[in-house]
Amino acid sequence: MEILRTPDERFHGLPDYPFGPHYVQVPSGDGDELRMHYLDEGTGPAVLLLHGEPSWSFLYRKMIPLLTRAGLRAVAPDLIGFGRSDKPSRRTDYTFERHVSWIRSFIEQLELSDITLFCQDWGGLIGLRLVAETKRITRVVASNTFLPTGDLPLGDAFHRWREFSQTVEEFPIGRSVQKGTVSDLSDEVVAAYDAPFPDESFKEGARQFPLLVPASPDDPAAPACRAAWESLARFERPFVTAFGDSDPITRGADLFLQNMIPGAAGQPHVTIEGGGHFIQEDKPQELAALIVSVANDR
Repeated sequence: MEILRTPDERFHGLPDYPFGPHYVQVPSGDGDELRMHYLDEGTGPAVLLLHGEPSWSFLYRKMIPLLTRAGLRAVAPDLIGFGRSDKPSRRTDYTFERHVSWIRSFIEQLELSDITLFCQDWGGLIGLRLVAETKRITRVVASNTFLPTGDLPLGDAFHRWREFSQTVEEFPIGRSVQKGTVSDLSDEVVAAYDAPFPDESFKEGARQFPLLVPASPDDPAAPACRAAWESLARFERPFVTAFGDSDPITRGADLFLQNMIPGAAGQPHVTIEGGGHFIQEDKPQELAALIVSVANDR
C-alpha cells in the first residue's frame, strides 16, 4: 500500500485551530500500518466526534472548547484519507469495512468506553455501525446522517453529489464544504479545509467515499449494514437526532432513525433552523449544548 502524508507545514496557522496533534497507528488491512491523527481535549466523560466527507477535525474547532468547558473530553479523529491522517494513494484501498475497522481500532487503542457519540455525514455511517457492533458507545447524537443498506433509494441530491465527485476534474474540497453550509465561510476557513490535500493525488479517499455508500441491495457493505440495523433496533440507550433544516441530502432520515431505534423514544430531538449539511459550521453552540445534555444524562 502506497501511503501519502500531508506535510505538517500545511497545518500551521489555521484559524481557530490551536489544538495539538495526537497520533495512533491502525492496521491498514493490507499488511501495513496507517497513522491516524486525532484531537484530544479536556477531561471527563468521552465525547467522540466523527466527521464526514470531505471535511476533517477542523470542522469541530468551534464545538470542542464548549464541550471541554462543560467538563467533557472531546476526541475528534481524522478519518483515514482526511486531515492529518495518512492517505492511501489508491481508490481501492478504501472500503466501508476498512473505515469501520480503522475507527474501531482507534477506539480500542484509546480505551474509550461509555462514549457519547456525535456523528454527521459519513461519521454516522461509520459510527452507527460501531454502535451496533461494539458495546463502547452508550449515547448517540446523530446529525445529518443515516445508515443505508441499499434497499431504499438515496435521493436525487445524493446522486447529484456522487456524479459531481466522480466527474469534476479538480475536486474542490473547501468549496464543497462552503456549498454545504448556510453561513458564509471566510477565505481562510475554506483554505483550511483544503489544507490536507496539496494536490489531487491526496484526494482519493474523498473521491471514493460517495461510491462506498450502499446504493443497491447487492452492494458489498449491504449485509453488514442490514446486520447493524438488527442491532440498532434493540438499542435502548439515549439516541437523539439534531438535523439541520437546510440539508437536502439527509432530509427525513431523522424521522426514520427516531422510528426505528428504541432509544430515540421520548428524547429531545431537534430540527435546527439555519443548519446546513455541515451543521457544525452553522450551529456549533446549539449542537454542543445538546451534546452536553445527552452526555450528562447518566
